[in-house]
Amino acid sequence: MDMDAVFKALADPVRRELLDALQARGGQTLGELCEGKEMTRQAVTKHLAVLEAANLVAAEKRGREKLHYLNPVPIQEIADRWIHKYERGRLAALARLKHALEGETDG
Repeated sequence: MDMDAVFKALADPVRRELLDALQARGGQTLGELCEGKEMTRQAVTKHLAVLEAANLVAAEKRGREKLHYLNPVPIQEIADRWIHKYERGRLAALARLKHALEGETDG
């Protein structure tokens, strides 16, 4: 996975909004994703292309329509590498502190 492409894709608020829309309801067409947005279909198409290149969105042709779906795997990989790894150490430190404090109150 190209982490740089994923971070670049996630850096844009419009693209994050598109991902949120797809997380809420997968299988949306370009027209549905454009609803309520103050941008052209062409602009949304460009944002979707960046998301697809980063493997954050998968598209499926169904007849004349192209349906878009969120692919959460790259986001999970970021969480595993960049968030959970650091969280484990913090949680272990809190557990040690809790045990130390419990030891003080026992004696």
